[in-house]
Amino acid sequence: MRTAHRTCPICDAVCGLRLTLDDDDRVTSVKGDQDDPLSKGYLCPKGASLANIDSDPDRLRHPLVRKGDEWHEVSWEEAFAAVETGLRGVWDKHGRDAVAVYFGNPTYHTMAGFTYRQPLSQSLGSKNIYSAATIDQMPKHVSTGLMFGDAMAFPVPDLDRTDYLLILGANPVVSNGSLCVAPDFAGRLKALRARGGKLVVVDPRRTRTAAIADEHLTVRPGTDPYLLLGIVHTLFAEDLTTIGVDVAGLDDLRALAADFSPAVVSPVCGVPAQTITRLARELAAAPSAAVYARIGTSTAEFGTVAQWLVDVVNILTGNFDRPGGVMFTRTAALEVFRTRQPFTLGNWHSRVRGLPEIMGEFPVATLADEIETPGEGQVRAMITIAGNLVLSAPNGPRLDRAFADLDFMVCVDPYLNETTKHAHVILPPPRILQTPHYDLMELTVAVRNYARYSPAIHPLEPDQRSEAEIMARLTLIASGQSADTDPSVLDEMIVGGLLEAFVNIPGTPIHGRDPVSVRAELEGPSGPEVLLDALLRLGPYGLTLASLREKPSGIDFGPLEPRFGELLCTASGLVELAPAPLVADVARLLSRLSAAPADLLLIGRRQLRSNNSWLHNVRSLVGGSNQCTLQVNPVDVARLGLGDRAVVRSASGAVEVDVEVTDSIMPGVVSLPHGWGHSAPSGAVAVAHAGVNANVLTSELVIDRGSGNAVFSGVPVTVLPV
Repeated sequence: MRTAHRTCPICDAVCGLRLTLDDDDRVTSVKGDQDDPLSKGYLCPKGASLANIDSDPDRLRHPLVRKGDEWHEVSWEEAFAAVETGLRGVWDKHGRDAVAVYFGNPTYHTMAGFTYRQPLSQSLGSKNIYSAATIDQMPKHVSTGLMFGDAMAFPVPDLDRTDYLLILGANPVVSNGSLCVAPDFAGRLKALRARGGKLVVVDPRRTRTAAIADEHLTVRPGTDPYLLLGIVHTLFAEDLTTIGVDVAGLDDLRALAADFSPAVVSPVCGVPAQTITRLARELAAAPSAAVYARIGTSTAEFGTVAQWLVDVVNILTGNFDRPGGVMFTRTAALEVFRTRQPFTLGNWHSRVRGLPEIMGEFPVATLADEIETPGEGQVRAMITIAGNLVLSAPNGPRLDRAFADLDFMVCVDPYLNETTKHAHVILPPPRILQTPHYDLMELTVAVRNYARYSPAIHPLEPDQRSEAEIMARLTLIASGQSADTDPSVLDEMIVGGLLEAFVNIPGTPIHGRDPVSVRAELEGPSGPEVLLDALLRLGPYGLTLASLREKPSGIDFGPLEPRFGELLCTASGLVELAPAPLVADVARLLSRLSAAPADLLLIGRRQLRSNNSWLHNVRSLVGGSNQCTLQVNPVDVARLGLGDRAVVRSASGAVEVDVEVTDSIMPGVVSLPHGWGHSAPSGAVAVAHAGVNANVLTSELVIDRGSGNAVFSGVPVTVLPV
C-alpha cells in the first residue's frame, strides 16, 4: 500500500486529496488531505469519486479516425498525420480564418491547457478563437478591464475575515465557488456567522447557500443590476460612501444612479424598497463587507453591468483592497504575466454579426454564424479542446447541425460525445492520475496566497501520449510544421522566449543573466513542468518545482494583503467608475423599467455531484438530487395545470422534462440544470441518465452586449402539461 497526494482538478475549489493505492497501484480510497493548509481535509462527492472518474471504462485510450460513419483506432503517428492533412487542406483552399478553435472549461484546470493555449491560438493565425469564457465569465473580465485596466484582476471576497457578505446569483455551497477558490465554502460561511457576521443571499431559488444564510431575498432573474443600482443610489443619497482608492467618474456615477431609487427599482427586481435601503446601510456600516456575484448575474442580458456594479458597491463602501472586503491574490507563478497594458476591446470584429473581439476571442454565441454563412473567412474546420459545445453552448442543436457540415474537425477529448461524434480525428489525453497538476489559473483567485503541485501518480503506457505532447504537436502542426516534428522544439521555444524576455527586465530575479545558464538550472519531466519551474523562480516567493515537491500538501503564504496599486493600469491611472460602454448599457436598463415582464422565466442550477457535462458517466455521481428535472413552484404548478411531466418552450426550441414541485423556487421562475441531454455515442451511464439539453431553450441571438456572453438566466419560456 502507498499514499499519494493529489490536487483535485474537477472544479474551482482545488482541494488537496490523499489517495491510497494497493500493490497493483489501484486507488482504494480517496480522502481529504488534512495537512493541506487551504482545504484542510475538505472533500466533496466529486473529489471522493476521483478514482471512478479516472478509471471510467468509456474513456478513450487510443486515437480515433472516422471514415464515413465508422471509427477506427489508429496509431498516434497516423492520427497526427490525419490532422496535418485535414487542417492543411482547409488552409490551402480557404485561408487561415477558415479554421476555428474552442477551448473548453477543463483547459483552465490542466497545466497543458494553460501552457499551449496562447501558442496554439497564435500558431493558427485565425481570428476565430472561442472559449468557455463567453459561456460563463467574460462579463467579469470586461468589467475589471474597463475599471482597473487589467481584465485578469479579479477581486476576491476575503471570506475568512469579512463581517458581512452579500452573495448574488451564486450557490457556492454546491458549486464550491467560482472565481473564488475557497475549499469548504460552506464551512467558511458558517464560520462567518459564528463570529457574529451576517450572510445575505439574493437568488430566485432557496439554494443550499441561501438555506444557511441569515437572510434570503428572492429576486426576479436578470434584474440584479436594478437592485445594485438601488443600493448605489442609497449610498449617494444618504452620504454613506467611504472611498479608499483614487477614482474617476464619481459624479457621472452619481448622476446615473439618480434615476434608480429603491422605490423605482423594487417593482422590477421584486425586492422591497425598504430592504434595498437597509442593505445599503448595512454594507456601509459593517466593520468590513464584501459583495460577491457569479453565474446567475454573469449569464444574463446585463451581465457586465451587474459585475461592474458589484465592484462599484465594494468601492463606495470602502471595502475594496482591504482585509474583510474584496482583495487580490498574489500568485506564486503568474505574477510575471501582469503586462500593465490598459485593457482594450474590439480590436477586430466577427465576420457575420460584427461582434467585437474581447481578450483575443469572439463570443461562442456567433460560432454557428461563422460556420453556416458562406463567404471569405467562413469557418470550414474546427479544433475543440475539452469542450462539448452541443450541450454547453446556446442553441446547441444549431451547432450540432453546423458541425456536421464541416470539412474537417479534430477534438482533444477523452470521450466520444454529442460534439466529438462530428470529429474526423479524436486525440484522447491520458487519465487524470497520469498527468501532473498545478492550478495556474485557479490560484489567481484564491482566498489565501497558496501553492501546491501534484506529480503524476501513474506512468503513461507505451501506447499513450501526454496531454502536453498532444497539445504541443497540435500547435506545431498549426504553425505549419510537419506532424512528426519533435514537440520538445516548441517547449524550448516557449521557455526560451520567457527567459530571453526576463533577463532583460530590471528587477527580475534573472535580470542580466545568460538565459542559457538559467535554462540549465530548470527541471521538470515535461514542457509544462519546466515552464512552471521557470515561473516559480520568477515569482514573488522564491519557489522552485523542487521546493514544491518537498511540500506535497501545499504551502500557505498567508492571508491576502492590500496590493491593488500594483495592478491598476488604466490610461488615467485611476479606477474608472463610469466606463463609457457601461454607461451606455445603463441607458438601456433605464428604458426597460416600464417594460412588461415575461410571465415565466427559466434559470439554470448547479448540482453538487455534477460539473458541466462530463461527470454524468460515473454511477456514483448520478441519481439522488443529481437529476435533470424542471423545478416549479406549487403556485405555478396549480396555475398551469402541470402533472409529472411538462413541455417547456422558448423562442429557440422545446423540451419535455420531469416536473419537480418545490417551494424553494419563487413563483414565475422555473429551473433546469445545465450539462444534460446525453445521447449516443456518449457513455452508457450518461445515456441511461440522459436528461434534456437546457440549451435547446437558450438563444445564440440574445447576448450580454457588454461582453458577448451567452444568456442562460432569465430566458422567457412557456410551460405546458404533457
